[in-house]
Formats: sequence, C-alpha cells, structure tokens
Amino acid sequence: MEEAKHIEAGEAQRIEAGEAKHIQAREAQGTEAGESSRSSRKVITFEPKLVINKGISVLGFILRLFAVFGTIGSALAMGTTHESVVSLSQLVLLKAKYSDLPTLMFFVVANAIAGGYLVLSLPVCIFHIFSTKAKTSRIILLVIDTVMLALVSSGASAATATVYLAHEGNTTANWPPICQQFDKFCERISGSLIGSFGALILLMLIVINSAISLSRH
Repeated sequence: MEEAKHIEAGEAQRIEAGEAKHIQAREAQGTEAGESSRSSRKVITFEPKLVINKGISVLGFILRLFAVFGTIGSALAMGTTHESVVSLSQLVLLKAKYSDLPTLMFFVVANAIAGGYLVLSLPVCIFHIFSTKAKTSRIILLVIDTVMLALVSSGASAATATVYLAHEGNTTANWPPICQQFDKFCERISGSLIGSFGALILLMLIVINSAISLSRH
C-alpha cells in the first residue's frame, strides 16, 4: 500500500510539473506575440508632420518645373520674334525685331536668367524632398527666389509698356501703332508676355511655398 501511494504521489508531481511547463510555454508565446504586434505597430505608424513637409517640398518642385517652362518659353518666343513687311506706300522693306527695343531685350535677359536659375534649383528641391531637415539651403533658395521674382516682374512690366504702345500707339507723342503692319510680330510678343506673367504668378507661389516650408523647421 505504501508503494502504491508513493507511485501515485510521483505521478501527481509529474503531472503538476508538466502543467507548469505548459503554462510557462503559453505565457512565453503570449509575450512574443505581444512584442511582435508592438513592432508591427511601429512599422505602420508615421509622423503627420513629416508627410506634410514632404508634400510641401513636392509641391515646390512642381511649381518650379512649370515656372521653368514659363520663363524659358517666354524668353525663346520673344528672342526669336522678327517680321519683315513691304510698305506699298513708300516702297521700302520694314523690319521689326525684339532687339530694336531695349525693354524687350531686358525682358529676354530677365526671363532667361530666371529660367536658368530655376533649372539649377530643381536638384536642390529633389534633395529637400528626401531631406526635410535641411534649413540653410532653404534660406538661400528663398532669398534667390525673391530676387528672381523682382527681376521677372520688372522685365514683364517694362515689356508691357512697349507692347501697349505697339498696339495702341501714343497720339500725344505722335507715336503711331505698329501692330497694323506687323501683326505677327505683335502676336508673338503679346504671347510671350502672357507666359511671363504666368511664370510671375508661379514665382509668387514658390516664394510662399518656400516661406511655409522654412517656417515648419
């Protein structure tokens, strides 16, 4: 009888030890599952500020890309504008070219400089998309953007006065309009002027975008 009791006690101890090991294994599995779920949460979570900053940088790159087409396109359209017509009343060949007017030459130079700068600034904007903490380069871009805005604005304003005189003339100064004879010339310079004003609006948006991006750092 004593041996049977001893055997039963040993079996009970083995059962209790097995149950304890099973419970410990289940607790270890639960701990590992909790850690894996926490790590997966870390991967899924993201910072809203970082996403917004990247979005602002992408928007700035797109604005600069469109401004490149506006400035360089206006400079090319104006720089290749010329027309020759024959005056039947005077029997002479009349020529009109952008280089004959200093304001139009300044317009071409201003838009060409702004367009070249915008092209060079595109790689910097790509760098800002991936490195949102860059601050010094953003300050430099904001300063130069403001200078380019003033340059394009002055060139477009000067050309606007000349284009207006070409269309309407000035009776007080006895300047007759020339667009009645040089219609293609006037169409080209008017179109390039519209493109430059479009680029001017984009430059304004670029300056605002740069200021907002800088203020978030």
